[in-house]
Amino acid sequence: MFQDEARFGCISDPRRCWAPLDIRPIVGAHLVRQYTYVFAAVSPHDGLLDSLILPLVNMQTMSISLAEVANRHAEEFVLMVLDGAGWHQAIELEIPENIRLVRLPPYSPELNPTEHLWG
Repeated sequence: MFQDEARFGCISDPRRCWAPLDIRPIVGAHLVRQYTYVFAAVSPHDGLLDSLILPLVNMQTMSISLAEVANRHAEEFVLMVLDGAGWHQAIELEIPENIRLVRLPPYSPELNPTEHLWG
C-alpha cells in the first residue's frame, strides 16, 4: 500500500466585499484558519482505499492511522510505502506487527500514486 497525508482547510478573507461605488465599507480583518488532515493508504493491487480524517498530523495520529490500516487488513501482511515526513521517522512511532514501512527517496512524490488523490 502507498500512504500519504494532505491538509484541507479554509482561510477567511474578509477584505473584499460588494458595496456601492461611492461607499468604502469598513470590514474587520480577523483572519481565521481552520484545517483538517486526511491520512490515506491506497493498494495498487486491488484499488482499496483506507482513509482517516484527523484534526492534526503528528507521530500520534500517524500511529492511529497505521493501527486502523492494520485492523482493516488483520489477515494480511501490509508493505506500506511512504514519504520521509518527520512523523514517519519518529522513534516512538507505533508500527503494528502486520505492517512494514518502506520509505521513498527524498523529493520524489511522483513515485507515490496516493499523491494523485490530492491533485
